[in-house]
Amino acid sequence: MEKLGFEIVGSGHFVPGEPVKNEQLARVMSTSDEWIYPRSGIKQRHYAPDGVGVSDLACEAAKRAIESANIDAAEIDYIVFATMTPDYVFPGPGALLGAKLGIPGVPALDIRQQCAAMLFGLQTIAGLIQTGAAKTILFVGAEAHAGFMPWEDWGALHPENGRLATPEARARADKHRHLAVLFGDGAGALIVRATNRDAGLQGIKICSDGRYAELLYVPGGGFRKRPYWGPECYHGDAHIPRMDGKELFKFAVTKLPKTARELCSKHHVSIANIDVFLAHQANQRINEYIRKDLGVPTSKLPSNIERFGNTSGATIPILIDEEMSAGRVKKGQLAMVLALGTGIHWGAALWRL
Repeated sequence: MEKLGFEIVGSGHFVPGEPVKNEQLARVMSTSDEWIYPRSGIKQRHYAPDGVGVSDLACEAAKRAIESANIDAAEIDYIVFATMTPDYVFPGPGALLGAKLGIPGVPALDIRQQCAAMLFGLQTIAGLIQTGAAKTILFVGAEAHAGFMPWEDWGALHPENGRLATPEARARADKHRHLAVLFGDGAGALIVRATNRDAGLQGIKICSDGRYAELLYVPGGGFRKRPYWGPECYHGDAHIPRMDGKELFKFAVTKLPKTARELCSKHHVSIANIDVFLAHQANQRINEYIRKDLGVPTSKLPSNIERFGNTSGATIPILIDEEMSAGRVKKGQLAMVLALGTGIHWGAALWRL
């Protein structure tokens, strides 16, 4: 069988509404730009409005990617959709996206590796291309984290409405502020196509370890309970994720540099010969630590977390779209993708663009 690679032929991203700045979050909980930015590198983020789900965000990003690729949506023969915040508990949003793009019947695979989704998506894409199951694939990462934000009065975020959160509402939000300040909503889409040139996945090392699942997880809504959702879940804030930020930080800065070195050693690639490092945008401090550990110059590790926050499965596709559109990342370059997500899933991939 001829070994086929894959290349990006189009990209696009979409974020909903106007950005919500750190100062606005101070209207609904006890925080500030001075507290958020040094800890995370985040200045603002976007939130999906009520009634808008990830399939809607993904549809807008996908339309832009299709236009960028200069193809018709009907040329897409497979959809891979990554999210941890689906429109519904089930079904997944992949089929919904296909219908919204006017291509019902196209197979759609939903994957759930959260912030590490791009890595697992790359391996899935490579398999689909190599086996001949697909030639033109739409990969989308999209998130609508607004649904688990710990405040109810969304109008209080905006000064023009002339009100702040009540003391009771602020106290409730304060319990979750270390998590709430990090996440934003958006979607990134890539159109990839089979090619005979030396492009696509060159090597990958991915891992999963469920022993650490509760470092970041949503305690409510699981099917271990009967019923899986009840009034006590909402009143107990069980819809809001629980996060051990310190342990996640340690896990990321320990595992990711080690995995990167192991991957490079296996494939006889020098860190210095990698053109660009496409890292998940969870926390700028994490990425700076990894950059310094690997001895990578700042110019090789782009960042956009300041403007978008952590959009989980969407961070790397959004980053790729911005960097390729600006001409900073080009075809033929060797990229390393680095990510860690709840599960816990983590790893690194060598990707010839």
